[in-house]
Amino acid sequence: MILIMKKYINGFFLAALLLGFVACSDDFLTVYPTESQEAGGDATEGAIMANLAASYQILLFDSYANNNYNSIFLMSDLRSDDIFKGGGDAGDQGQLYRLSLLDATPDELPAGLWNIYYSGIARSNNVILACDNAVDVPAERVAEMRSEALFLRAYYTHWLWKFWGNIPYFTDDLPEPYMAPQYSADQIYEFIMEDLDAIIEIGALPMRTSATNDGRASMAAVKMLRARVVMYQKDESRYPQVLADMTEIVTSGVYSLVDFAEIWSREGQFNDESIFEVNHLPGEYGGKTWASGWQGFGTNFPAFISPNDLSDPDGVYKGGWGFGPVRPWVIDIFESGDVRRDASINQWDEDQYVQRFQDTGYFMAKYAARVGYNEPPGDVDLNYENNLRIFRLAEAYLNIAELIVVHGQAAVGVSAEDALAEIRERAGLGPIASTVENIKLERRREFLGEGMRFWDIVRWGDTHLLTENLSEFSSNRTWESYKKYLPIPQSEIDRTEGEFKLVQNPGYN
Repeated sequence: MILIMKKYINGFFLAALLLGFVACSDDFLTVYPTESQEAGGDATEGAIMANLAASYQILLFDSYANNNYNSIFLMSDLRSDDIFKGGGDAGDQGQLYRLSLLDATPDELPAGLWNIYYSGIARSNNVILACDNAVDVPAERVAEMRSEALFLRAYYTHWLWKFWGNIPYFTDDLPEPYMAPQYSADQIYEFIMEDLDAIIEIGALPMRTSATNDGRASMAAVKMLRARVVMYQKDESRYPQVLADMTEIVTSGVYSLVDFAEIWSREGQFNDESIFEVNHLPGEYGGKTWASGWQGFGTNFPAFISPNDLSDPDGVYKGGWGFGPVRPWVIDIFESGDVRRDASINQWDEDQYVQRFQDTGYFMAKYAARVGYNEPPGDVDLNYENNLRIFRLAEAYLNIAELIVVHGQAAVGVSAEDALAEIRERAGLGPIASTVENIKLERRREFLGEGMRFWDIVRWGDTHLLTENLSEFSSNRTWESYKKYLPIPQSEIDRTEGEFKLVQNPGYN
């Protein structure tokens, strides 16, 4: 809720000033500023950086915060045809079960992301305001920090847009009572594009960040986000631009595909394929606790999706809570010899773990809980250090193939066949024809468990896949077009009033 968010954003801004934002880069992400500024007041470089650190910090809260489990990948994949809800029983995190059945209601849905990402928008706005009031800061530094803030604002807004569509939006420091106008999904799309286009016009970000700046936005990340937003909106007028962006990234020479299995380990963080990832850190930097989820640097996602009470004879993986079991037929989408299968799906024998609700024996592997990845302080299940890989080079290749074959764009230097061949060669497979069916299937194989499948199905118009042959372990699902968006949380509607009264999304009244 915007009203409540405004009350705690200032408190967390102060916490960011005191605690800093820690990651691998000592140059940027360890920030202990001694100064801040009043809203609208003069801003030093240190004050702008403190605001920017606070804005990046929101990336660390989308697995557990505000007393909600909010993994952005899980929230996306639960509505796909790849996984079940799992967990203890149907009532264990019942809002997730309803989400998985495409049956969310205004009173029963995962609502934590609403507050988390609106906090991100507000923090990003603080950075932009500080940049407007910069004092004695070189123009190029202001341009760089402004660009990062615009990227983060667009990133947070795009998730709210994809989940809820018709949402409130604001770019200024909100006056009391801290409420903002609600816009249509098409209007929100334009706001996102304005921010992304502005970053590219400014031209202050490098195509790839240096190692000392791992975790910060790059020009490639901006263009990857622009591609996702344009392709989800199905804005054909922008397809040539997006294809040119993707081609520029893959031919830039600063990124390259790496061994698929190695991407997901600690050693694979910020590898040469990584374009943007969320930098979760070991417990030594300060962990989340059940009593205080709005702090710390770890993620709960690995514990959530790993089998209960697991005994791994190889000592690599450890147990969790058994959510998100992979639907049993998904294993069959992979060809023999495809290295992505075993890197994406763990199969365990019945005597190696405790079976729970909707158990299939298959679990998502990329972000599975690993031994030694969640050392205290903090509560261990909340503080795994598995980085979330948001944008990878593989997506740029597959976007190229899709834009050419599915959407009829003319190649601009990289053919659909070559783009598809690069992905399959890395997977240990030979080339295949670049047909619509093959491109869609390669995308499913490549991004299993990364929160991509549902959004792809919706934008392709293949929503029959969400309801066909999926009744095992659950009630039959139904799909109507209005379910593209979740219902706006009733608690948020109830807290708004007057000209800012939120209107429920169609189909949920």
